[in-house]
Amino acid sequence: MEKARTVGIAMDYSSTSKAALRWAGENLIREGDRVILIQVQPPQSDHTRKQLFEGSGSPLVPLEEFREINFSKQYGLTYDSEVHDILDTVSRAKGAKVVAKVYWGDPREKLIDAVEDLKLDSLVMGSRGLGCCQKGVAWEC
Repeated sequence: MEKARTVGIAMDYSSTSKAALRWAGENLIREGDRVILIQVQPPQSDHTRKQLFEGSGSPLVPLEEFREINFSKQYGLTYDSEVHDILDTVSRAKGAKVVAKVYWGDPREKLIDAVEDLKLDSLVMGSRGLGCCQKGVAWEC
């Protein structure tokens, strides 16, 4: 059996980030992998959890807690049942452990921080369609 990997998936709830999440679930994630849904909130957002975790980002939040509407409200996130359904499928069908993490700041900087802090093996993110990739891209870290 291959070594379990840690796969980060950048999520901003756009159609392209959802497509990248679906793509990762169908093509990249294997049994036993750890999937971290990474969300970056703007620095000006003002939610209760930001005051606690602005410097380091939130703790890793298990899928069960991430599913709750109160979690989304506390962190100022979009509650999206489509994203939750995809994550549930990845968790059940692939046997992957799914968690979420929230950062505050510039997404470009915070995604780089996430690669280092979370020791990601890959980072998957959607594409805005400005380059050659239309559905998403995965980088090995």
